[in-house]
Amino acid sequence: MDETERAWHAGAGAWGGCSDVNSASIGVELVNTGAEPFPAPQMAALAGLLAGLLSRWAIPARGVIAHSDMAPERKSDPGRRFDWRRLALGGLAVWDPGDGADGDGDVVLARSLATIGYPEAAPDVALSAFRSRFRPGAEGPEAPEDRALAARLARAHPAA
Repeated sequence: MDETERAWHAGAGAWGGCSDVNSASIGVELVNTGAEPFPAPQMAALAGLLAGLLSRWAIPARGVIAHSDMAPERKSDPGRRFDWRRLALGGLAVWDPGDGADGDGDVVLARSLATIGYPEAAPDVALSAFRSRFRPGAEGPEAPEDRALAARLARAHPAA
């Protein structure tokens, strides 16, 4: 559909203080089960599409989010196999700023996630959504590495 028309591409969702993401976003749907890597041609096509959208609508890279970011209680896509790092290297999404400030392992994860833009969710669900995007290989209980990374992202890419 036309980018100027409202679509209910993900249902109810919130991000960065916006409680109705569908009224303030452009949804891009990808076909992939999440069980396999996203094919290079699909990622290249997405990168081209995103570059145009970000330019036309003056969207910052931090505004490119996943269904699992805006609705972590209901959505899990695009999943751990999606190449966020590739998009970030092209300036089309955010990734670990790598500023070396790893001493933030004691911060409260929920506070950092809220600063990044994540909506309130059960702690295990919020952790899963965050890891799906930023630490796709991580498993188990919340770790200092999760808190440190979230703190770096919150400093580098606050939603508001």
